[in-house]
Amino acid sequence: MQNLKIGITGLPGAGKTSTLLKLIESLENEGLMVGGMITEPILEKNKRIGFYIVNWLTKERQIFAHIKKESKIKVGRYGVDITVLQTLGVEALRMALEKADVIVIDEIGKMEVESSKEFIDIVKEILDSDKPVIITLHKKSRNPLLQDIRRRDDIRILEVTPINKNFLPFRIMKLLKGETL
Repeated sequence: MQNLKIGITGLPGAGKTSTLLKLIESLENEGLMVGGMITEPILEKNKRIGFYIVNWLTKERQIFAHIKKESKIKVGRYGVDITVLQTLGVEALRMALEKADVIVIDEIGKMEVESSKEFIDIVKEILDSDKPVIITLHKKSRNPLLQDIRRRDDIRILEVTPINKNFLPFRIMKLLKGETL
């Protein structure tokens, strides 16, 4: 497994998280331990009303953002519970850095980066580690952490589009295995 850092970007709803989940399934089918943090949508009648943060190793999940959440921090129509990111999110990433073969972070977007120094610090530590890392990135945010990530030479950023979303997980697996396309 190559020590690659891969960023998956795309517009909201393009399929960043589903691409990541397909990749995780392939990696785990190969016997690799995947750890990190996933943001999972909370749906009601097929409408997104919030997000969970999930620790991929333990499967523990907590509500991170919700349309009914009272919070000083709002991203769009969601109230954000930063303590969930600072506790469960950061803990999931620390655990992944310690135990996982491959680290995943979904999604470095507005909600995550406008929030917690602990989160930003652990993301930087993970990106400087010698483990393969797969992250999903908000496409348009101009946040300093996202700008830094995009400027790094050691991250290969790939965009998910409606045309390539079914093929992209396969392509990323080949890259991680060091195969040329």
